[in-house]
Amino acid sequence: MPDLPTLGCALAPEQPPTLAAAIREGGGQVVEVSEADALVWTDPSDAHGLAHLLAGVPRIRWVQLPFAGVDAFASILDDARTWTSAKGAYAAPVAEHALALGLAGLRQLTLRARASSWGEPAGQRLMGARVTILGGGSITRALLGLLAPFDVDATVVRRHVAPLDGARRVVGPDQLHEVLAGAALVVLALALTPETAGILDAGALERLDPDAWLVNVARGAHVVTDDLVAALASGTLGGAALDVTDPEPLPEGHPLWRADNCLITPHVANTWTMAEPLLAGRIRANVERVRRGEPLLGLVDAALGY
Repeated sequence: MPDLPTLGCALAPEQPPTLAAAIREGGGQVVEVSEADALVWTDPSDAHGLAHLLAGVPRIRWVQLPFAGVDAFASILDDARTWTSAKGAYAAPVAEHALALGLAGLRQLTLRARASSWGEPAGQRLMGARVTILGGGSITRALLGLLAPFDVDATVVRRHVAPLDGARRVVGPDQLHEVLAGAALVVLALALTPETAGILDAGALERLDPDAWLVNVARGAHVVTDDLVAALASGTLGGAALDVTDPEPLPEGHPLWRADNCLITPHVANTWTMAEPLLAGRIRANVERVRRGEPLLGLVDAALGY
């Protein structure tokens, strides 16, 4: 077999040794930005800095972004180069967190964690319950696998209606309000786009059962925060378990902090400790694929924004 070409790949703005090693293990060479044909961008939010860098180095043809969600870079995605994200790489830890938040909510652990007296028995089971998941990507697939032992009645809402293992039904966004009603657990695991921003507003929240719990491990802007605050206060739904909020970080003194039926974790479904080896594996695989001329993992559709 002939030797494969070496790929010159830059790391910026940070250069974690683990990610540099992944480039080399994939058969690439870590080079200065000015000499690079590819770039691993390590800042999950600095779109301006990335745009400025790319404007000065037009030879870069492939950019690897560090997170699964690329909404922060929507304004600079184009067809002039290949873009990849980490979508799929972090599915397992995020799905684990979604399950933990859902169980905590259904079992009323928010109340028990804050209690200073014995209190009254409360809580409901996940076993056999109806679960509605918004989004049909890798996090949803991983979550459906984790939910399998609970024999849930799972419905997935996604743009492209096609069967998914573990889901009893898959429907389009036009049926969202219909499948919110009756669900014990509603999980947000979809990409943030102009179409999905504010997808859970007052009208959608009113469709939820009064003992249902909302879990958000996607983006805070999927939910209209003021509408959620009002719904939690009025008892429209049982509660919300949020790893993401809008705004983020959630300011001190915000009403969501004071709601007994709201559990908030500070965007830790996938910490850097969890993410670093998974991102390294994605980089290693994609460097190898570039060198072999094979399709890359985590390709981003610039038009769709994910």
